[in-house]
Amino acid sequence: MLRHCLLAVFFSLTIAHAAETKTRVALAGDSTVTDKAGWGAAFGKLLVPTAECLNFAGGGQSSKSFRDSGNWKKVIDSKPAFVLIQFGHNDMPGKGPQRETDPATTYSENLGHFIDEARAIGAQPILVTSLARRTFDNGKIRGELKPWAEAATKVAAEKKVPLVDLFTLSVELHNKLGLVESDTFNPPGKDGKHTDHTHLNAHGAEVIAKIIADELRKVAPDLAKLLK
Repeated sequence: MLRHCLLAVFFSLTIAHAAETKTRVALAGDSTVTDKAGWGAAFGKLLVPTAECLNFAGGGQSSKSFRDSGNWKKVIDSKPAFVLIQFGHNDMPGKGPQRETDPATTYSENLGHFIDEARAIGAQPILVTSLARRTFDNGKIRGELKPWAEAATKVAAEKKVPLVDLFTLSVELHNKLGLVESDTFNPPGKDGKHTDHTHLNAHGAEVIAKIIADELRKVAPDLAKLLK
């Protein structure tokens, strides 16, 4: 009986130690990064067993409100090895003063602060430009998030951090697929119809997560080691 108890304790400690020693990859972003409406969960599945994905993204979050709501502090407190940062959708005009930012000033400043603070705890920050909305004008993606994507690209260059240009890659993808095929990425909207051109269903999440993983293999070799 004593032997069985000791074995049980040993295995419990082993499992706990394994969980503690996993390399943490944190996600900071808006709803397009969440597990239910974005690419977060699909990306987590691409990590090796020795890594874990901690998703702090939230619906309606902007680069401003993510800090103000305390979500960024949760990212830092989780002590991740890597932090993927993607905002833009709720930084746009019309989202209210609690969320809106200007690409050339406040948005860039917010991203810069995220980078500096991640580095201060020994984490590797990685910027991800905004996922493009699948809204077409004359057969092409409208691309209204371009100013925020360009701002993130500039910050990444200035701060010398890896960049996944998801905006450009998703625009190229959906321009190639066209309207009908792009709609297969849509989750059901509030009306029950597949008219949500911003968020992702399971299929869309898998495609986008793979694109991100492929880019990380190019720009972030240390994180690439954690991908299957």
